[in-house]
Amino acid sequence: MLQYYIKEGKKLVQVEQMVPSCWINIAPPFTQEELEELTQKLDIPLDFLTDSLDIDERSRYEREDDIRLIVVNTPISNPSDTLNAPLFITVPIGIILVKSYVLTITSFENPVLQRFANNKIKQFNPSDRNEFVLQILEQSVYRFLICLKDLNIKRNLVEKEMYDSSRNRELKKLLSIEKSLVYLVTALSSNELLMMKMKRTDFLGIRGEESLVDLLDDIIIDNSQASEMANTYSSILSGTMNAFASIISNNLNVVIQRLTLVTIILMLPTLVASFYGMNVPLPFMKSANAFYGIMGISLFLSIFLAIFFRKKKWF
Repeated sequence: MLQYYIKEGKKLVQVEQMVPSCWINIAPPFTQEELEELTQKLDIPLDFLTDSLDIDERSRYEREDDIRLIVVNTPISNPSDTLNAPLFITVPIGIILVKSYVLTITSFENPVLQRFANNKIKQFNPSDRNEFVLQILEQSVYRFLICLKDLNIKRNLVEKEMYDSSRNRELKKLLSIEKSLVYLVTALSSNELLMMKMKRTDFLGIRGEESLVDLLDDIIIDNSQASEMANTYSSILSGTMNAFASIISNNLNVVIQRLTLVTIILMLPTLVASFYGMNVPLPFMKSANAFYGIMGISLFLSIFLAIFFRKKKWF
């Protein structure tokens, strides 16, 4: 689906056809024929579009004649609901600068681009191509921060549940969060290298525009902070999972130990009763109080053994 947007006054509006200085957003669903027709109309290499649809595409930039491509990874909620699937994954957004147009393409509905389409971004004008690119990078970093805070809140909630439970369900939730953090850490690191390289090579040609250079510097700093947050949360989560795995294992050992001690204590009355169940002469057999005597001996031995285990702090 090809969407065309222009700025009218203070609002972004969608138009029916391509006009100069518009933003062309290629959002799913779309067909291969639509992509080929667009590449012929704007003389864009087809692989600029298809590469951006690869979910495993790394963050990078590329130039061919006057056409520039920037691929940046952004987080989205995982559309898959399979068992133990990560809560968030990262997908690439392709940003193509050609003639007087800015094209964006992604294989999933992306919250970053939706904020622009829904007029959520102030001082946004698609005709200012360089600032538009920087704003996409900026909103991508903000999206990472939102996802990281969401994951941290979920981790805290699962951790509280695990204090009162040792079920595998909580560990599986933590595993899903850990997988999400791996995606975010990897994408943030890749995006940071991309932006630093863009600044060093002046890929956007903004070296003489102080406001845009400062904006790019701020974006790099924010991305670095988000990367540090992701690594910190990942380390905390890894330590938490190891700690709770050890706690669960220790609790299991304690339960097995206690059951073993109970079995030993109950074994003594069984042993005494087994002796007096044999068809051979034994002491006290002919006494009228033989039953009570045997029960008393069994009870005494069990209590003595229980006190012994208690003093050893095995209970």
